[in-house]
Amino acid sequence: MTRSFADLGRGSRFEGWHRPPWADSLLVRRLLAAGLIFVATILFLRGDPGAQRTSVVLAGHDLAPGHVLDAGDLRSAPRESTALPEGVVRDPSDVIGATLTGAMRGGEMFTDIRVVGPRLAAVATGARDARIVPIRLADTAVAEILRAGDRVDVVGGEEQGARPARTLAADAAVVLVSGPGDGRAGKERVVLVAMDAEHATIVAAASLHTALTVVFH
Repeated sequence: MTRSFADLGRGSRFEGWHRPPWADSLLVRRLLAAGLIFVATILFLRGDPGAQRTSVVLAGHDLAPGHVLDAGDLRSAPRESTALPEGVVRDPSDVIGATLTGAMRGGEMFTDIRVVGPRLAAVATGARDARIVPIRLADTAVAEILRAGDRVDVVGGEEQGARPARTLAADAAVVLVSGPGDGRAGKERVVLVAMDAEHATIVAAASLHTALTVVFH
């Protein structure tokens, strides 16, 4: 049978565009997978619309360690109740006037251990009766290298050398070091140290008349 030149051209063109069946199937699967990923992402960002929600306190903007919080630093927003961390702050009045222990990004949730308080002392030391004691170190250069989370021994010694140095509290936890000028009493750096109640009383009393320093663990 004789084929015309036009018939040959059409045949070649159609044969060039011919796709095997498996190629169409693969394309469909890829498009379906991409669609499912897109839907899953939207649902993740949206959350469960039927879930119970609770209003919680968030940082209104970036906050620095040692910052004393006021109403302008806070905002409230609803969050899924089942996804909330333990100790989340629900009432802004609970943290207004409190001192922030670490830097926070705007939008982060507040919990009870993000500010100086009894819960922070208990978590830092592992003791229920823990207390936080503010101290000023005899050597201000030491305060420059202290960081929250450091474990230290608090050591006291008479300024005139009448009594030998002695350990006032062992394995205390540094929870905050004020920045230059952050404190309410001039430019001295104040170090907040958490320890059990008995040793907290000893350190607080000694700080009135004894030069204090710390020994790093």
